[in-house]
Amino acid sequence: MKEGWNINNINGNSSQSNDSLEIYAAKLAYVGAAISTLGDGISTIAAGLALDALRNSNAQNSQNDTKQSLQKDNMQKQIDHLIYELKQIKKIIK
Repeated sequence: MKEGWNINNINGNSSQSNDSLEIYAAKLAYVGAAISTLGDGISTIAAGLALDALRNSNAQNSQNDTKQSLQKDNMQKQIDHLIYELKQIKKIIK
């Protein structure tokens, strides 16, 4: 430790020791606040990335739903056409 920061200062000057200890504590508080702010910034970025991922996922799901709906409609049309043809064949056979 530096000389001014030791509580049991060799010089016996407790006023200087208290001042130095307060400065040291203030420096630690400053560093802690800076680290906390950095952590908050990282958390904010992570939340933004998660939001973007959810938006992209929802957009893809919506596109997939639209494609599936179109495929379903197309299949239904094909089935209806096959049923119509079967009915026509049935009429011819009778």
